[in-house]
Amino acid sequence: MQALSSFDLLTLWEQGQGLHPLDQGLLALSAALPEVSPESLADWPLGQRNRALVELHCTCFNSDLEGWASCNRCGEKMEFELDAAALVGAEAGDARSRGEVITVNGHSFRLPTSRDLAQAARESDSRAAAICLTERCRTDGGEPPVWSEEELDEVGEAMAQADSLAETQIALRCPACSSEWGESVDLAAFVWSEIEARAKRLLWEIHTLASAYGWSQREILSLSEVRRSLYMSMVQA
Repeated sequence: MQALSSFDLLTLWEQGQGLHPLDQGLLALSAALPEVSPESLADWPLGQRNRALVELHCTCFNSDLEGWASCNRCGEKMEFELDAAALVGAEAGDARSRGEVITVNGHSFRLPTSRDLAQAARESDSRAAAICLTERCRTDGGEPPVWSEEELDEVGEAMAQADSLAETQIALRCPACSSEWGESVDLAAFVWSEIEARAKRLLWEIHTLASAYGWSQREILSLSEVRRSLYMSMVQA
């Protein structure tokens, strides 16, 4: 995993504006893994992609994933925090190969990828999306069956068990009304929010230092983070 420079982060954020969150996550991985083609990244199983996103977060930022959730009963906002390094470490033993085959009720499936999720996201409702994802991952061929809700749930559960990092769920409890529920954590969104926050901070530093010293963007970004912080404190004193 390649650490991203200040210039890399700013360029990455500019390129990712307006992209779908799935594409933003793949764009970030492509920048940190230049030896892997973007097409290959899109075909990685979701658990492999998520593991790489966590590693990127730890390499470029830190291991703390901080987020907010709203209670599904009373709307209370609450903050939560995850240890990304511990998350990957806990699931390391469950990693499966790209060729993993899942069999459910006589049908065979491969693990879903970002490309599959992107296609399913175009569907108009959750059932159509589930059917789309199931059919894209089905490998036994033939005419598509009429999928019941129970069968779709069974296939989804089998996929989740085969690729445990494909979806990260955390248990939350509302401090206001004591309601309990599970919240899905979008690891690509965590990484992108850090990239966006860092890029906006860099733009502010560039504006401030360029106004104070007349330096170019390239000259400012070539400074170490420690030195930029020192100059910023001097300007703002």
